[in-house]
Amino acid sequence: MGSRDAEDGGSARNELAGAVSGQVVQAGSVGSVHFHGRRAEHPVPAQLPPVPRSFAGRDAELTQLRGLREARPDGSLLVVLTGPAGVGKTSLALRWLHEVRAEFPDGQLFADLGAARPVPVAPGEILDWFLGSVGVAAKRVPVEQPRREAMYRSVTSTRRLVVLLDNAVSAAQVRALVPAGVPSVVVVTSRSRLSGLALDGAHRVDVAPLDEAGALSVLHALLGAGRVSGEADAARAVVGLCGGMPLALAVVGARLAARPRRSLDRELADLRVERRRLAALTLTDDVSVGAVLDTAYDGLAEDAEHLYRACAFHPGREFGMEVAAVAAGWAADRTESTMDELVEANFVAEVGDGRFAYHDLLRLHARKRAEVDHPGQRLTVVRRMLDWYLGRAVSAGLTLHPARPRLGPLFRDARPVFDDVRHCLWWLETERGNLRVAVGAAAEHGWPELAWQLCEALWGFFLHTRHYGDWIEMHRVGIAAARECADGPAEARLRSQLGFAYAKLRRFDDAVAENTEALRLAEAAGDKRGRATALSQLGRAARGTGDLPAALGYFQQARDAQALLGEWRGVALCRRRSGDIRSRLGDHDGAAADLTAAAAELARLGDRTQHARTLMFLGAARLRAGRAELADEPLRDALALMRDLGSPYYQAEILAHLGEAAERRGEPESAAGRYREAADLYAAAEDPRADVMRTRLAALGGPALGDPAPG
Repeated sequence: MGSRDAEDGGSARNELAGAVSGQVVQAGSVGSVHFHGRRAEHPVPAQLPPVPRSFAGRDAELTQLRGLREARPDGSLLVVLTGPAGVGKTSLALRWLHEVRAEFPDGQLFADLGAARPVPVAPGEILDWFLGSVGVAAKRVPVEQPRREAMYRSVTSTRRLVVLLDNAVSAAQVRALVPAGVPSVVVVTSRSRLSGLALDGAHRVDVAPLDEAGALSVLHALLGAGRVSGEADAARAVVGLCGGMPLALAVVGARLAARPRRSLDRELADLRVERRRLAALTLTDDVSVGAVLDTAYDGLAEDAEHLYRACAFHPGREFGMEVAAVAAGWAADRTESTMDELVEANFVAEVGDGRFAYHDLLRLHARKRAEVDHPGQRLTVVRRMLDWYLGRAVSAGLTLHPARPRLGPLFRDARPVFDDVRHCLWWLETERGNLRVAVGAAAEHGWPELAWQLCEALWGFFLHTRHYGDWIEMHRVGIAAARECADGPAEARLRSQLGFAYAKLRRFDDAVAENTEALRLAEAAGDKRGRATALSQLGRAARGTGDLPAALGYFQQARDAQALLGEWRGVALCRRRSGDIRSRLGDHDGAAADLTAAAAELARLGDRTQHARTLMFLGAARLRAGRAELADEPLRDALALMRDLGSPYYQAEILAHLGEAAERRGEPESAAGRYREAADLYAAAEDPRADVMRTRLAALGGPALGDPAPG
């Protein structure tokens, strides 16, 4: 292109030659030239999917997310929403990001990182997508991933963005996709905890299954409040069987929404059958709880798959690392590292220090996979775990009552595994629920010998804690198991143990019935020890009904039977009981002789628990004899022993007597403190004497209520 001008008065020619594009302006004289055009604008992506219609019940999590953002001075935030498959992580992320998106004018980016795919999406592929989304021409996107990451940081450095990275597999996958702009918000959802992102300042929000109210709100959202409230009981049962899992609730809700005449009761019938529950949580369009869990399971390593399947057969709600190792058949270190993988991947939850639990649907899924992949695994694993619990219960029984004669064969060669009584009681209390269901599981699986042996082994635990409800439930099962084994001595022993609990609950007719049958069984089997025990327990029942002479007769018969067996501990216990009866009958000298002799014998035998209890009865007898000034010494010695042993129930008994002694000495404040502590301990043991202690607290200054708890 060229031009020529004529100057100095000559003729002017203004010519253009060549190709011209766009507007052309010709002027004779130009002082300055300005070019104006539209400013280049980058695109504003809006990639967030809509919030699912079923979203509800996450007020607490939304409040937590808002608080995290408010706590960041620059407004930037990296959050990992983690939880098991189907728990609603993506829905929560979408709900919150739609809430805040207006504060980020440069747009929203979304990518599924492919945790549910056979091969997760590579970060470079997502970077290509993100760069194109923010306006980078395809031909300018580098091939190498490090250069793509650098370009992504440069392009986003001045932009305010919301980014949702869904179904992430690893921390490395996420790091490459975090924008450089401040402020920006990045939310990551993952079945794994992605603990490594803590190094990048990420905040983890654990997304748990919904509680009942939250789960019902999901059904309200899908079905309408009227339909749900019209079948309120069935609706609560449905959300319970779905375990508060939003995916399961969405499947149920979608199916019911499509069939308005179908009742929640009808839906409930399908869900109640445990083996069919996962199949019932499936829609025809391939939305399936089981399929989602299968996909997650297929991403586990072989060891993790094995441990996931094995621990699912644990009979209780939660379990520890030791029994997990038994279930897997592994050493402790291998079990611990594999359990860490399952916790990281949200297949099991760590519900306490070294304590783990399954969501109900995950447990069902793991059992189903075991049936499909390893059909012979179930019985082997369950038996191993029940044998382990029995072995530990036997060791605990020896720790708590080393001198008590036993019937169970494991007691002959058992070795101690607990450091002391406190450690033993702590373990028993921790495993209390598991031990209860282990008795039932043993009976259900056709191993009655395990069921009755567990009941016998737990006698010492019951004496120290008095969980009466558990005791009665377990012994009903154990007695039937002993009968199935045609083991008369075992049945007699368990009936006497059950009768003891009935007597403590003042159900004396039941106590007499159990011990009368125990006496018959023992005599029929020639079981002299069982006969002595039944006689002693019949003495307890007679004492409870107020027939003290009959009680004394039973205790003396039991003492003579124990002496013939050479069971000097049994003799000492019968003398203690006889001494208590003599005290109640007013024979204070005879009572003192029996109780003093019993205390000395139990101390000689090294039975600290029963020695302490006998000191308590000696103190109570002195109170009854009007010798309050002599009662404190044995009672205080007894309390010191029991505090050292850590037995809550026995401490409560002694405290009650110390309170009475203080009351008789005219020390109401000291008495109130003793009664108050005793009431709390009795209440924790579900013992009705808690009400007696509360009555004494309310009536301090009046006559002392009640006598020592018989022992």
